[in-house]
Amino acid sequence: MQRLPGVGPKTAQRLALHILKRPEAEVEALAQALIEAKKQVGLCTVCFHLSSEPVCEICRNQNRDNGTICVVADSRDVIALEKTREFKGKYHVLGGVISPIDGIGPEQLTVQALVRRVSQHKPEEVIMAISPSVEGETTTLYVGQLLKPFTKVTRIAFGLPVGGDLEYADEVTLARALEGRRELD
Repeated sequence: MQRLPGVGPKTAQRLALHILKRPEAEVEALAQALIEAKKQVGLCTVCFHLSSEPVCEICRNQNRDNGTICVVADSRDVIALEKTREFKGKYHVLGGVISPIDGIGPEQLTVQALVRRVSQHKPEEVIMAISPSVEGETTTLYVGQLLKPFTKVTRIAFGLPVGGDLEYADEVTLARALEGRRELD
């Protein structure tokens, strides 16, 4: 259990003890559900988001804007963006970020599939929505340069969280907030 992301030793122990206390049929049902999910859920052949179908629900949705593609590192990012209900376009999941230290280069990601998709379908805009870590910045700049010959490439804004105090923000966050400023409506 401790191998699961975000699960420390105490939580792993609590989960294990809880499972051991449950009826055997309930534990078997949980195990079977996990096995079925692993067998049935794969990647969308268009955007590489998690899907139980060859093409995910977002890519099949005719009401979505085909002229805008939002590039994210993984499916968790799609889920987070979808919760806002603000983005109406399509997605492309890279499957991670470029990280030479971890042995992850562009070849291990879906970068070439994205370049093919953009060069063939010519969307009006590609939005880079990758976290601003060193690896995220590297990925954003690399992918952005590959896509610029085909379309407009933008990135999401970064800055201060709602409810955050200026005095507690780090210098990089404050600099990004200043760079991304916009006129009052």
